[in-house]
Amino acid sequence: MTQLRFPDGFVWGSATSSYQIEGAWDEDGRGESIWDRFAHTPGKVIDGSNGDIACDHYHRWRDDIALMQRLNLQAYRFSVAWPRILPTGRGAVNQKGVDFYSRLVDGLLAAGIRPFITLYHWDLPQALQDEGGWPARSTGEAFVEYADIVSRALGDRVKHWITHNEPWCAALLSHQIGEHAPGWNDWPAALRAAHHVLLSHGGAVPVLRRNSPGAQVGITLNFSPAEPASASALDYHAARSHDGYFNRWFLDPLYGRRYPADKWADYETAGWLTDFVQPGDLDTIATQTDFLGVNYYNRAILRSEAPGNAPQTNFLAPEAEWTEMGWEIHPPSLYRLLMRLHLEYQVPQLYITENGCSFSDGPDATGRIRDERRLNFLRDHLAACHRALTAGVPLRGYFVWSLLDNFEWARGYTQRFGIVYTDYATQQRLPKDSALWYRDVIAANSLPAANSLPV
Repeated sequence: MTQLRFPDGFVWGSATSSYQIEGAWDEDGRGESIWDRFAHTPGKVIDGSNGDIACDHYHRWRDDIALMQRLNLQAYRFSVAWPRILPTGRGAVNQKGVDFYSRLVDGLLAAGIRPFITLYHWDLPQALQDEGGWPARSTGEAFVEYADIVSRALGDRVKHWITHNEPWCAALLSHQIGEHAPGWNDWPAALRAAHHVLLSHGGAVPVLRRNSPGAQVGITLNFSPAEPASASALDYHAARSHDGYFNRWFLDPLYGRRYPADKWADYETAGWLTDFVQPGDLDTIATQTDFLGVNYYNRAILRSEAPGNAPQTNFLAPEAEWTEMGWEIHPPSLYRLLMRLHLEYQVPQLYITENGCSFSDGPDATGRIRDERRLNFLRDHLAACHRALTAGVPLRGYFVWSLLDNFEWARGYTQRFGIVYTDYATQQRLPKDSALWYRDVIAANSLPAANSLPV
C-alpha cells in the first residue's frame, strides 16, 4: 500500500510532565508546589487523588527509558519540577534535584533519545505563590533565575528548550476559571498572570541561549481553533471573541503584534486591565524564538445566544467521535491550525508538542489493550500533519500525549491519555495497541495513504 512518508529527520516522540508522573513529592529536598497544595485540598480533584506517587517515575525512570527505546522513540519531552530545583522558588539550589534531571538526560542520550525540556508545566513553588504567584511581577523574575540554574546545569547536553507549557492554562484556567491550581476566580489577576508568564518567557530566552550554545528555544501554546456555529454575524463575532481570548491573546504578543486590540478593549471596558504592562515589556515578550510548540486536542464551535440569532447550521461531530474527556475529535482543525500559524504568523519551525486522547481501554484476558479508538485518533491526526507538510508548513516533529497514563490534573486518575497503560497499584507499564502501532510508524517514518483526510 502507498505510504504517506514523512520528511527525513522528522522527530518522533512522546511527552509527559513532572507533577503528572514523577511522584516523590516530598523526597530529596523537593519543596511544595501549588499542585501539591491544591490536590491535597478536599474537593479540588474529582476523585480526591493527588500526584504524591503518580507513576513513580522518579524511582522508575531507568525502566521508562528502556520502554521508550522499545517503542523506537527518538525524542522525549518532559518537564522539570521547579520546586525540585529551588524548593522556595529562588535562592538555595537543591543539588539532589539537579542531579536527578542530569541522570535522566544522560540516560536518554545514552539510549539515543533526544531530550526536549519544558521548564514550566504548572508546578509553581508554593513559596512563590505565597508571595503573590504569577499575578506578581516578581514571580516572572524568579522564573528567569530558575531557567538560568537549570540551563547552566544541563545546557551542555540539552539542545531543545521550551520555556512554558500552555500559558492559557497557567494563567486563565488557573486564575480566571479556577479549575487548576491555585484555583482563583479573578479576571484582573488572570490577565496579570498571563502577562508575567509571557514576560518571563521573553526574559528566559537569551539566558537559555547563553547557557546552551547552539540550542533551539521555544514556547508551547495550547490552541482552541474557533468556528462560528452558523453564518450569522453574531456567531462570527462569538468565534472571533473566543479566538482572541484563547489563541490571539498569547500568539500576537509573542510574534510582535502586541495584545489584540479587540480583546484589550473588551477587558478595558470590563475594568480588568490594571497597570501591569511596563515600557519595554512587549519587546521582551516578542524576543525571537526558534520554534513554537503546538498542543492540539479539539476545536471550539461558538454560538451566540443573543435574541434573533440565526439557527445553528454547523453541527458538532456525532457522539461516537468524542473522547472520554468530553472533547470532540476533529483532525481537520489541526491541519487548519498549522496552516494558520504558517501563513499568518510565519513561525520558522513548528512541533506538535502534545496531541492525544483519553480512552479508558484496559487489558483483556490475554493482557492485550485494544485501544482502537486512540489508534484511529493518532492515525488521522498524523494524516493531518502530513497534509500540512505537503502544503509547506515547517513542521519538524510530533510528540504524542502521553507516554504513560498519569495524573490528569483536576480529573485525577479518571482519565487515561497514555499509549502505555499504567497499573497504579503495581506500577506495571503495559504498551497498548496504539503504542505498538506508533512504534511501527516511527520505524517506517510513514503511515498508510488511505488515512488522508477530507478538507
